[in-house]
Amino acid sequence: MSTSQSTSDNPLLDFSDLPRFGEIRPEHVTPALDVLLANASAAVDRASQPSTPASWDDVVEPVERATEPLSRAWGVIGHLNAVADTPELRAAHADNLPRVTEFWSSVGQNLALYEKYKTLAASDDFESLTGERKKILNNSLRDFRLSGAELPEDKKPRFAELQERQAALSKAFSDHVLDATNAYAYVVENKDDLAGLPEDVIAAAREAAERELKSGWKFTLHFPSYFPVMQYSENRAMRETMYRAYVTRASELGPQYGNGKAEWDNTENVAESLKLRQEEAHMLGYRNFAEVSLAPKMAESPEQVMAFLEDLATRARPHAEHDWKELREFAASELGLAELQPWDVAFAAERLREKRYSFSENEVKQYFPEDIVLKGLFKVTETLFDVKIRPDKRPPGTTTCASSASRTRTADSSRSSIWICTRAKASAAAPGWTTRARAASP
Repeated sequence: MSTSQSTSDNPLLDFSDLPRFGEIRPEHVTPALDVLLANASAAVDRASQPSTPASWDDVVEPVERATEPLSRAWGVIGHLNAVADTPELRAAHADNLPRVTEFWSSVGQNLALYEKYKTLAASDDFESLTGERKKILNNSLRDFRLSGAELPEDKKPRFAELQERQAALSKAFSDHVLDATNAYAYVVENKDDLAGLPEDVIAAAREAAERELKSGWKFTLHFPSYFPVMQYSENRAMRETMYRAYVTRASELGPQYGNGKAEWDNTENVAESLKLRQEEAHMLGYRNFAEVSLAPKMAESPEQVMAFLEDLATRARPHAEHDWKELREFAASELGLAELQPWDVAFAAERLREKRYSFSENEVKQYFPEDIVLKGLFKVTETLFDVKIRPDKRPPGTTTCASSASRTRTADSSRSSIWICTRAKASAAAPGWTTRARAASP
């Protein structure tokens, strides 16, 4: 199919605006990636040819332009897989994960392409590049090294295997946590057991039960439902039950406390991931994976990080111990909690704030409705970054955000734009929907 047909027929191939989330279906994933992987591979092959000059315009720019759509589309697929999970979408994501991982591994280990980048960085042309382009080039050289470009040829297949396996383990880990989170429900039948909970939390729990045609109030391990229980519920047994379910998700204790399944246990997943990371680090010449992780970051070594954390802990510990002693004494004298347990901490802290400072997070919420918060956020953004933010309407027949989300356009002095989707309340189908923003032409 032609590029024009692909763009019109497949929303994952439309990069003219914000991703058309509402139109993307699992059946779009593989055809879109077929096109994007082919385009990206062709660009990499052309840039790697001996006859291609080692210049920004002939190597870096074409590779960036061809791989950026792939990154964007795969990011959209991964986002939807995380917040709007369905069996079909999960299968499409899983089927294509090895292809995408293999492509990026091959790019990172492409010695011919790596030499082009090195030649450009060592040439006189490098000094004429803008600061931004120099940074892109230097970051690319670093990423080539971290991707195994400098490994002996006989070591590269094993390194690629490590990347593919780690990607699969990472996906499995996330899937297990999501499945364990979705599987759990705490249903309250007696209204007296809701004592202390804010009215909006109770209403949301009632709506959750009604969606399943159930009586009572349904609470889940999704954070907007879980955390208010920890913070406000006077039902200690409820707090304990939900806390144990929350902290044991996707673990060997999941079936015992959280209605989980044995196959969701991530214990072996974590152990294998650590082993593979250590092997990767050694192959790259590092002592451990912490050094690999820090290579693109500001901290210079794991020792520097640990020294910072230990110094922070030394300075903070006396204050933390004082606060902990104060909280325990308050819980014992005012709440009748002789022994403060993990599921009591948020509840006791909230009560202490109310008692000592006449401050309640729940009462403060009424002064920060979504429209006021966004207005303030946008005002700060406009002031700091010299941009203008205004409401933006979707073109007829398109769905770029979730159905309950609003959309705004942000334009700066260069007339480039981003679109921001905001959503006031996550639905059962898409818990934790996050704000998405993408640069585009006006």
